[in-house]
Amino acid sequence: MTADPHSSPALRASDADRDRVIELLHTAVADGRLDPVEFDERLGMALTARTHDALTPLITDLVATPGSHGALTPPPADPAAELLTIKERHGSVRRDGRWTLPHRLVLRTAWSEVVLDLTSAVRSAPELVIELRVSGGTVELVLAPGMVVDANELSARHSQVAISRNAGGNTPETLHVRLVGRMRHGRLDIRWQAPRP
Repeated sequence: MTADPHSSPALRASDADRDRVIELLHTAVADGRLDPVEFDERLGMALTARTHDALTPLITDLVATPGSHGALTPPPADPAAELLTIKERHGSVRRDGRWTLPHRLVLRTAWSEVVLDLTSAVRSAPELVIELRVSGGTVELVLAPGMVVDANELSARHSQVAISRNAGGNTPETLHVRLVGRMRHGRLDIRWQAPRP
């Protein structure tokens, strides 16, 4: 007796699958195809989606199909150099010194201490998107003068976000750091300091 193909379990979604859908949602809200409320709803569902069947409805009205004009096309899979995912539970993570910044950094931590020091990092693009999926713990972001941070797309609940005064003064902008995603029961500290010689 052959198995019914309709009864087979749904294909599980990977972190990369979720990241591609989230990138598409960010593009759609930037283009005005989604309003902020729709974006927040879909982002929440994308972050918790376990299967492809749960992800697909979130983008079906945004993805180009044959004969459609002006619709978005799904972004290609991010090469390893373009996407960096850091995962940690009940531990600590530190990135400092000369390290190459990806175009997108996903931080998935729970009750951990994280330090991301960008002061001497090698920039690969004019913008760095840091997507936080943080539950508990602390995240410290150290920026060099000339780096600008935008936390308008970050959802923080039962959390503290402390952004010190930019020490760069009139330094020209060298990197735009955009914070997106969510933080729950944690603390985010952002400060500026000059790179070490």
